[in-house]
Amino acid sequence: MGKGVLPSQRLREAINSGWILAGDWRIPAEAVQPASVDLRLGEHAWALRCSFLPDSDSTVEEKVESLAFERIDLRDGATLERDRPYLVPLIERLRLPAEVRARANPKSSTGRLDMFTRVLTDRSRRFDEIAPGYHGALYLEVVPRTFAIRVKTGLALNQVRLISGEALLSDEELLALHRQLPLLYLGSHPLSESELSLAHGLFLSLDVSGSAERTVGYRAKKNSLPIDLTRPGALRWQDYWEPVHPESGGRIVLEPEVFYLLLSAEGVCIPPSYAAEMLAYDPTAGELRTHYAGFFDPGFGYSERRQRHGSRAALEVRARDVSFMVEHRQPVCKLAFERMASDPDVLYGEDLGSSYQGQRTMLSKHFAERAATIA
Repeated sequence: MGKGVLPSQRLREAINSGWILAGDWRIPAEAVQPASVDLRLGEHAWALRCSFLPDSDSTVEEKVESLAFERIDLRDGATLERDRPYLVPLIERLRLPAEVRARANPKSSTGRLDMFTRVLTDRSRRFDEIAPGYHGALYLEVVPRTFAIRVKTGLALNQVRLISGEALLSDEELLALHRQLPLLYLGSHPLSESELSLAHGLFLSLDVSGSAERTVGYRAKKNSLPIDLTRPGALRWQDYWEPVHPESGGRIVLEPEVFYLLLSAEGVCIPPSYAAEMLAYDPTAGELRTHYAGFFDPGFGYSERRQRHGSRAALEVRARDVSFMVEHRQPVCKLAFERMASDPDVLYGEDLGSSYQGQRTMLSKHFAERAATIA
């Protein structure tokens, strides 16, 4: 088995070999992405009084017994309220070989709606990291932070990657790859090596420049109606968001505990032989949290003849405790790159009808007016 993140064709083989199971359900072809498989909500959820992790001797359901106060049927749909943790058994289970581990992350649309989600496994003290050789059930913790959400059995909020061996690229390897196939662009020009900021990954910065009339992002409104995740394209963005405009000097001030959608200044290009993941924020970089949705698939922002100069990344940002100023080109998050075990047979973008290739706005696919793009 090649070392690296398993590509789409290998993921289909993994499903056929029973590494990923769905019981009486069928795993649909569209669930397989270039470097991941979608994970779907099961038939019920537990409302919890608090979040938790199992210990090395307990299963998730043993812990739930003392923490759940309501069981909610999801088969006909249900609304999950803001700031309440829920736990949902997922349809998919894993039966991994000893040499294969897995890692889960929210889908892009999940993060753009400020849903905090993470996967739990039995007898593990880590969220989203699934041990090599794991055999067992998967559970998703869901915490809607800004909007109440309506969900239903079969909806995919998260995805999982399967990984064999060490796949992470060092900073030296990232520099060499950028020389060969530029990974970050500013406008139509690749960033020079001196412009790259590296520390176990590539840093991305914010675009908050322009005139006071320019929309550089969106601020979530409080007390909006619930968002029905089963109906993409059905909502007016003005009912849920307020536009954000830059102050003079290219900066904005984030209000504490308010959710913002912003865009990276750089265009990101993920070549076919690589996958990337947005890493958790560095608390030394300021009092803010950036980016819930972590996976970037092979082909994101990529075109074989370089007609496309990357796609800008949507950044989900929240200031902690106090108001916090961010400035144009301020680094706020980091991309780690991993090798694919082999090139996938489909790429992010036109192959899959991907929602966010070449994006000029950060609104999720649930809003009809995604054409109200960043100027």
